[in-house]
Amino acid sequence: MSIFCKKRETLAAALAAIFISAALSPTMLNAQETAPAAVTADASPDTPDQTGMTGSDKLLLTGGVSQLEGAAGGGLTPWAVIGGYGTRDQIGANAFYTHVGVGDYHLNDIGVLVGFFNRVELSFAQQRFDTENVGAALGLGRGFTFRQNIVGLKVKVAGDAVLEQDSWLPQISVGAQFKKNDQQAVLHAIGAKDDQGTDFYISATKLYLGQSILLNGTLRFTKANQIGILGFGGDKNDSYKPEFEGSIAYLLSRNIALGAEYRMKPSNLGIAKEDDWYDVFVAFAPYKHVSITLAYAHLGNIVIKDNQNGPYLSVQVGF
Repeated sequence: MSIFCKKRETLAAALAAIFISAALSPTMLNAQETAPAAVTADASPDTPDQTGMTGSDKLLLTGGVSQLEGAAGGGLTPWAVIGGYGTRDQIGANAFYTHVGVGDYHLNDIGVLVGFFNRVELSFAQQRFDTENVGAALGLGRGFTFRQNIVGLKVKVAGDAVLEQDSWLPQISVGAQFKKNDQQAVLHAIGAKDDQGTDFYISATKLYLGQSILLNGTLRFTKANQIGILGFGGDKNDSYKPEFEGSIAYLLSRNIALGAEYRMKPSNLGIAKEDDWYDVFVAFAPYKHVSITLAYAHLGNIVIKDNQNGPYLSVQVGF
């Protein structure tokens, strides 16, 4: 392994250590958050005060939507925010369904997450990737489907994307996504080194209320091929690589947001070149407990097919 590859592995290990330390630190988990009174007073204009641990006192849409791997964020990339509408004294939760249809494939994705005290997020997602006619062309059978289960954990380590408007510091979170694919034999046949793997990431998110703009940057350490649908590692590379992901959103109103995302991806398999992903989206919350995201996603090459672009639809419910 080259010195550069060893450095990338060391970075991933360091991020994992930071993540574990943040998750287990009593000081961090018990840290008190101070909110400006003006923002707190407006945090829930249409929701009564909650007397129990469950609640919905965050501002509309500030918990993000459900991304493809189950974490709170945009459609393609996780944000530093903790999912659900629960504040530091509350527990929030979401469930989602997402469908992505591109030229020669489609993906169905379902999942749930729970946010604990605006500090820790646990999530689960199951992806079903249907190869349609491509499966037949590859000798797998028409409609051959890869299924992947993803368990996620995210911990906020600093800042608050919404409440700390007088600070330059964004909200910063670290996370991990453990992924397990159900097609081990096929994955090994195409050159993938493993059918399971773990992505580590660090995200920074800042909402500028005065300008109605949200910015997010994520650095992900991954070996995943097509986010894990085609396994992990390959004949070209089998080490962790840092990949950047970014999002920008503009709040047209308190319940409508427009935005765009970009996600860099590794290309580990000689048989299946990967392109970076990007999309443009609109998120609409007709009610506080329901949000709908529509997007046009550009996914580039997937296995033997180029120009895999198409609509993305996601529905989320929660509190």
